[in-house]
Amino acid sequence: MSMQSNAMADPASAAPGAASATLPPTRPFVWSLRRELWEQRSVRYAPLGVAGIVLFGFLMGLLRSPQKIWRDSNLPLTKQMLEHMVPYGIAAVALIATMIFVGVFYCLGTLHNERRDRSILFWKSMPVSDLTALLAKAAVPLAVLPLVTFVVIVATQLIMLLLSTIALLVSGHSPPAYWATLPLPQIMVEALYGLVTISFWYWPVYGWLLFISSWARRAPFLWAVLPPFGLGLIEALAFGTSHVFELLKARLLGSFSAAFVYHEHVKGAFPIPQMDPLAFLTTPGLWIGLALGAGFFAAAVWMRRRREPV
Repeated sequence: MSMQSNAMADPASAAPGAASATLPPTRPFVWSLRRELWEQRSVRYAPLGVAGIVLFGFLMGLLRSPQKIWRDSNLPLTKQMLEHMVPYGIAAVALIATMIFVGVFYCLGTLHNERRDRSILFWKSMPVSDLTALLAKAAVPLAVLPLVTFVVIVATQLIMLLLSTIALLVSGHSPPAYWATLPLPQIMVEALYGLVTISFWYWPVYGWLLFISSWARRAPFLWAVLPPFGLGLIEALAFGTSHVFELLKARLLGSFSAAFVYHEHVKGAFPIPQMDPLAFLTTPGLWIGLALGAGFFAAAVWMRRRREPV
């Protein structure tokens, strides 16, 4: 009887597998991230759609003029490389711009939408903390979108290389000579480096948008844009300066100049941007932005705990 009473008093001892059924600490985060990817299909569909547009335009150009990808071999080698790199660079830039566009609107709507459709009541009933939920949401623009974008960039550029090779063969040119002047591995490495630096550089922007999404009752886009724009306008009218607008411009458009540098080049050659991670890591704006982004993120976590559905 005593053994039975002890078993009844301690249900865990009667269920040996109960302890092993405890969720690991990372499981709520993983499932929260999977939920974000399931709900936000633009994360994968938008880059694929833009890649399709790029490939269609590139193919139409080859069909219209197959010789356009073949440059005069008498040109300087650096100029040949630059001209061959242009379409591949355009493809990478288009996909990176798409990544930023999707990331901005994802952060702006993710917390506001769950309050508007009242699904936040269901998600708050799950054993997932607000911090975990926000970490999963922040991981989408900071990690998932850059990874998806890089994979799509590589696939797109490889397909472009295949189409170019076929066009060269059809037009009677030598593909190996074209390959020798196309530093495709360098382009891919620089694209990956650019994606990583953009994620760090845009963190304060994403953090600000997450905070606005968690706070605004309606029109989050206006609440995200009007305060910094209004502050810059007041500065311009009151003091005749434009420091706020310059800061906004540097944050929105300055990641490239902070992460890349143009080295001196010989006469007749074209300057090609080179990766400069040391200069990027020593840029004060990077660390100030990371601190601001962390502050906005903490405010978004605090607001999600207390904000009611719209």
